[in-house]
Amino acid sequence: MSNANLSSDLRYLLSPRAVREKSKLLFDLTVAGKTHFTYHPEKLKEVADLVVQTTLGNYPSLEIPFHSRWGHFQVGSVDRLSKLTSALASFTPEEKVKSKLDLAVVSVLLDAGAGADWKYTESAPDSGKSFNRSEGLAVASFHMFLAGSFSSDNSRPYQVDAKGLQDLTVEMLAEGFQVSATNPLIGLGGRVKLLQTLGKAMADDPVHFGGATKEADDPESAARPGNLLNYYLTVARDTKDGKLPSHELLLGVLLGLGPIWPGRLTFEGVSLGDVWNHRLLGETNTVAGMVPFHKLSQWLTYSLIEPLQEFGLEISELTGPSGLTGLAEYRNGGLLIDSGLIELKDKALLTEKHHPSSELVIEWRALTVTLLEHLAREVRIALKKTDEELPLARVLEGGTWWAGRRLAMKLRPSGNPPLQIDSDGTVF
Repeated sequence: MSNANLSSDLRYLLSPRAVREKSKLLFDLTVAGKTHFTYHPEKLKEVADLVVQTTLGNYPSLEIPFHSRWGHFQVGSVDRLSKLTSALASFTPEEKVKSKLDLAVVSVLLDAGAGADWKYTESAPDSGKSFNRSEGLAVASFHMFLAGSFSSDNSRPYQVDAKGLQDLTVEMLAEGFQVSATNPLIGLGGRVKLLQTLGKAMADDPVHFGGATKEADDPESAARPGNLLNYYLTVARDTKDGKLPSHELLLGVLLGLGPIWPGRLTFEGVSLGDVWNHRLLGETNTVAGMVPFHKLSQWLTYSLIEPLQEFGLEISELTGPSGLTGLAEYRNGGLLIDSGLIELKDKALLTEKHHPSSELVIEWRALTVTLLEHLAREVRIALKKTDEELPLARVLEGGTWWAGRRLAMKLRPSGNPPLQIDSDGTVF
């Protein structure tokens, strides 16, 4: 579906503005005592100070990159991106950015929580070290990409194409991610299904992923995530300043990837993805009652910005009400609970597993989106930075995500989040 065919309601549900506004409504209901949580505003400064300390520890010069997948590829002080640069050395600038977009998309879609028992051990020529959780998933997906595991064309290994993903099996991903009975990965089958479905979605969507009417021997014939570049260049050409607003960047991701999300809400025939119903806001399956988060899609969008900027495409509106939001995931959300900034009224709920569709989880995620903005304001004041100098994407990276992880590790040997989530590998 092209942007021109979107109704105002659908465009709203697929926007960062909706994520921000709907989350604020649930925050206000929390302040009014009507949700599962209590908010403790007196702790805001204390938590912001923790984020400031974490940020200065991670980036003493305050030269903070965006919170994106690219930093994870460098875990363990190993410059893996130089390997990618060498692999793509003979490519044109356009081919390089398309390969990087391919890598970013497949790696982010494999990035849902791995669980506490999984790790990836890198071969000795690289680091010989073991990595778990998000960094382990990043390194594993990076090496699978360089091995051509997501390409159907042996002569073009550094691409992710529709047929390559459709041919992916559980056994192939298990081998690439070193999964075994003693090294279990949460949602392995769900991850494979997600990528297979992406392969079909790309083959069916030449608007976003190309590959429609090309000759079979044309290197551009394959439908692939990297062809989003062509789509975004077209969108940018239609703007007044030739720049690509961040909300349009997200919209392209949501429209292109919408069909891949399993069993979720639809609206006007479009799969909404990470959007849920909450009865306190309105009737089920209405715009009023729906709460969007678009966590994986926004994480992916953040991860597309750097390659697109390297290519010369300027991304605008990274801040303000239309800019991308904080990510409603368990590290940022865990920081809020573990620090005492928000508190569950019924502590017994901490011992139960909760589905992402539960109103408790929806409230937790909404509070995360809103309170990340509150924390970001306090962090900027402490570090004497403006919104433009320290946008939310840098506060997350500095920042809140790391503070949440370290606090979880301190409080629980497993490092698991304070709330137990029944994940299928496609939300968290």
